[in-house]
Amino acid sequence: MTKRERVLAAVARRAVDRPPVAFWRHAPDVDHTAEGLAEAMLAFHRRWDLDLIKVMSSGVYCVEDWGCRVAYLGSPNGAKQCTEHAVKTRADWARIRPLDPGAGALGRELEAVQRIRKGRADDAPILHTAFSPLTIARKLAGDRLHEDLASAPDAVAAALEAITETTARHARAALEAGADGIFFATQAASPEVMSAEAHARWDVPYARRVVEAFHGASAFTLLHVHGKDVYFDAAAGLPAHAVNWHDRRTAPTLAEAKRRRPSGALVGGLGEATTLKRGPVTAITAEVTDALAQTDGVGVILGPGCVLPLDVPDVHLRAVLDAAHGTRRR
Repeated sequence: MTKRERVLAAVARRAVDRPPVAFWRHAPDVDHTAEGLAEAMLAFHRRWDLDLIKVMSSGVYCVEDWGCRVAYLGSPNGAKQCTEHAVKTRADWARIRPLDPGAGALGRELEAVQRIRKGRADDAPILHTAFSPLTIARKLAGDRLHEDLASAPDAVAAALEAITETTARHARAALEAGADGIFFATQAASPEVMSAEAHARWDVPYARRVVEAFHGASAFTLLHVHGKDVYFDAAAGLPAHAVNWHDRRTAPTLAEAKRRRPSGALVGGLGEATTLKRGPVTAITAEVTDALAQTDGVGVILGPGCVLPLDVPDVHLRAVLDAAHGTRRR
């Protein structure tokens, strides 16, 4: 099987020659340029020969053009942060207007996708990263988002309209630039961030509009649900070919998720901040074996619950590949 065939077979819950494998890692020292990001993604892909390429844009690329200042401050997982938010007062929400999806930082990411498509030597699906509108609003405003949702919901709603329009257009532009699909992440589907009722009101409807705008043109939409005790059913009800969450950290298990989501692939099985980071190799092999046992090896893509910490040892990543490749059907 080719990589694309393997991934799409997993999505269709058909038999595969071996389980697809994917993991992804930030490159904070070079992701501020299209060339640097593309070269880092291609080098990582060549190094590990994975079944898909998840473009590891900075997690805050989506708010730079609205005025957020961003920097890498040493996060263990390589994530950059907003050092100065664009929304500092209630009145600032009015400044969030639709953007040109191909200009500024957004245009930089499209150029990176083009470069990756040009440099890719196989058919591994390329996934551009996009975020739910409420996730972006939280990056724009930080903690004051919750205060403004309560005291000025109309102001936030107007900004969410602009964010939704911009994100949908940018995701479609990424597909036109050469991405095969979209890695669509919500970081608001958890009680760590908001109540289930608030998530249903403020995250799901806008997220659905974005996904519906690109999903029909996407060969592979991968939904990432971030956090602990996630609202899995509500989030995983969005149109997607596959869903990814921290299954080694929080419910549901892979087996339970397969029962609750009867179609598409599940992406997980690897504890990025626990087993993958600390090992030993035997524990990593056991984790792979368990993930395949939970799913009968069908409809699963082996991957972490989220981005790899920067210091995950290479030998541990190699152990994942060795275990997965060792199941190959002749």
